[in-house]
Amino acid sequence: MLTFKYVARDATSGKKVTADIQADNEQAAAKLIRQQGLAPLSIEAKSSGASGLGKITDRIKTKDKVIFSRQLSTLISAGLPLLQSLQNVGRQTQNKQLKFIISQVSSDIEGGTSFSGAIARHPDVFDKIYINLVEAGEVSGSLDHSLERLADQQEKDADIVSKVRGALAYPLIVLLVMLGVVVFMLIAVLPQVESLYEGLSGAGELPIFTRILLAVSNFITAYWYFVLIALGILGFISSRWVKTLGGRVYIDKAKMRMPLVGPLFMKLYMARFARTATTMVSSGVQLIKTLEVVAGSINNVHIERSITRAIEKVKGGSSISDAITGDENFLPLVPDMLRIGEDSGQLETMLEKTADYYEKEVDNQIKTISTIIEPMMMVLLGVMALVIIAAILLPIYGLAGQNFF
Repeated sequence: MLTFKYVARDATSGKKVTADIQADNEQAAAKLIRQQGLAPLSIEAKSSGASGLGKITDRIKTKDKVIFSRQLSTLISAGLPLLQSLQNVGRQTQNKQLKFIISQVSSDIEGGTSFSGAIARHPDVFDKIYINLVEAGEVSGSLDHSLERLADQQEKDADIVSKVRGALAYPLIVLLVMLGVVVFMLIAVLPQVESLYEGLSGAGELPIFTRILLAVSNFITAYWYFVLIALGILGFISSRWVKTLGGRVYIDKAKMRMPLVGPLFMKLYMARFARTATTMVSSGVQLIKTLEVVAGSINNVHIERSITRAIEKVKGGSSISDAITGDENFLPLVPDMLRIGEDSGQLETMLEKTADYYEKEVDNQIKTISTIIEPMMMVLLGVMALVIIAAILLPIYGLAGQNFF
C-alpha cells in the first residue's frame, strides 16, 4: 500500500478537499476518491517515514542497481511473470530507497503501465540507457537478456570509473598532506625562528626569503578566519561554476587536453562510447536512438556535440564511421573499427572489440600514470621541503657566521 496526498472538489458543496488516502496505485486512489463523492484534481504519492529516511541514508549505488537487474533477469528467465518477479526482488532488496521505488514501479505496472514506462518515472535512478534497453527488451520479448546486458554494462562502467578515480585520488591526497605540512611549518616553526633571531643582539636582518615566508605566516595567523571564509567562498563559486555550461565546456576540454591525464580520459570516453553502443545495438535498439542515448551517457560536452553532429550526418545517409572520421573528439581507431564492422555486417562485434581494447588501454594508462606520478610527487615534496628548510636554516647559518654559537 502506498500513501497518496490528493486535492479534490466536493460535488455537493463545491469546496476543495485536501487529504491523504492509501491505495496500491494512482488509479486505485482515484477510484476510492470518486467513491467518496469527490472529483480528484491532483494525486501525488507520498514517501513514508522509512522511505524518507532511506533517501538520506540509503543512496542507490550502482552495485544496488546491478544486483536488482541480475535478480530480475534471473527470475524472468525462470518463467516468473514480471510483476511477481519485481515483488520478489523488492522483498530481497536491502536498500530502503530502492525498495520503495520497486514498490512504486510494481504498482504502476499493476495499473497497466509498461515496465519501461514505470521506471521512466524515476529518472534519478534509471537513466536513458536503462529505460531504452528495457523498452527494447519488452518489444523483442527478451527482457531478461536486456537486463543481463545492463548489469554487465553497469559493472564494467563502474569498474573502469573506479580505477580512474583511484589513479587520480593518490596525487590529490599527497598534495593535501603536503599542503598541511607546509601550513604547519609556516604557523608553528617559522615564528620560533623569528623569536630566536630577534632575541639576539646584533643579529641583523633576516634573509629576504625567510621574511617573505614569515609575512605569509603572520597573515595566516592573524587573519585565519578571513582565509577560511575566502576558501569557502572560492569553493562554493567553483562548485556552482563547474555545473554551468561554460564551466563544463572548460573543464571537459581540460580533461581531454591535459598532459598525462588527457590520454586517460580520452580512452575512458572511447571505452564508454563503444561499451554503451554495444549494449544497445545488441538489444536491438535502432542506430539513431542508440547514438542519441550514447551522447547523453558520455559525460563530456564536446564528445556529446560531436555525436549530435554525427547523428545529423547519419540521418542524411552517411555511415556512422564516416560521420565521426576526422573529428578531433574521437580517437582515430574508433571510426576505423566501426568501418570494418559496417563493411562486414558485424558492427556489434567490432563495437565490443573496441570497448575491450580501450578498457585495457585505460588499465595500461593508469599503470603508466602511477609509475610517473610517484617520482614526480617525491620531487615536488622535496622541493617544498627544501623551501621551508632553507627559510629556517638560512638565518641560523647567518648567526653561525657571526659567531653567535
